[in-house]
Amino acid sequence: MKIGFAGLGVMGGPMARHLVEAGHDVAGFNRSPDKARAWAEATGGRFAATVGEAAAGAGLFILCVGNDDDVREVVAAALPTLAAGAVIVDHTTTSARVAREMAGLAAGQGAFYIDAPVSGGQAGAETGQLSVMAGGDADALSRIEPVLMHYAKAVKLMGPPGAGQLTKMVNQIAIAGVVQGLAEAIHFAQSAGLDTDAVYDAISKGAAQSWQMDNRWKTAAAGQFDFGFAVDWMRKDLGLVLDEARANGARLELTVLVDGFYAEVQDMGGSRWDTSSLAARLQRS
Repeated sequence: MKIGFAGLGVMGGPMARHLVEAGHDVAGFNRSPDKARAWAEATGGRFAATVGEAAAGAGLFILCVGNDDDVREVVAAALPTLAAGAVIVDHTTTSARVAREMAGLAAGQGAFYIDAPVSGGQAGAETGQLSVMAGGDADALSRIEPVLMHYAKAVKLMGPPGAGQLTKMVNQIAIAGVVQGLAEAIHFAQSAGLDTDAVYDAISKGAAQSWQMDNRWKTAAAGQFDFGFAVDWMRKDLGLVLDEARANGARLELTVLVDGFYAEVQDMGGSRWDTSSLAARLQRS
């Protein structure tokens, strides 16, 4: 399949690489041209100097960019050059509002738009083990799902446009609470003079077990916070969550608290630390 891909960062770069390795004709665009050239040289994909060039004649156009305004800009630039009936898949985490807006814009030009945020982080992108939660047309998704499975372990249609983004918000709410609990558990264990490795061995096979515990307990206890999804990105996502909650009336007391705790981590200089750095806030003397 001829595919355009916009956004070749820590997530998009590996995802696009998987598509090239699977034999697809992939043209990659990045706002920083040097990054797109380096990606093309490393993977055998094609360098695209503009979004329109990446989208030209493509039956599938994928983007993984920064925020709502980035999505609007990229989709507007891609639509005029896509093949008739093309599918746009947006892996950016955005508001549900912009997903619905882009779906309407695409439909008006004979294309399909699927909001498809992912979970699994940089490691999931590198290994092709992402979880994709999608909103949009079921037939369009089924048409391109085999392509997405080159970098995903699961693709789930959640409903109409915007439903994928709402599901990603649920994901971030759950993660925020778990990571704060993990940070407090580590802090308590250290304050009590316990061996945190031994504590992990004792509790990680029981009801306390989680992905965050298995992957971040030992590093967070050691004060190591350079493992992918950054605090700045989490705060962006939680901002989307809290905006949506104000609109739908959901009560998110813990999420509000954790968002504030991440603001404290930013003030500590931890904007680029990973989300387990909530532990750093508690480890301060």
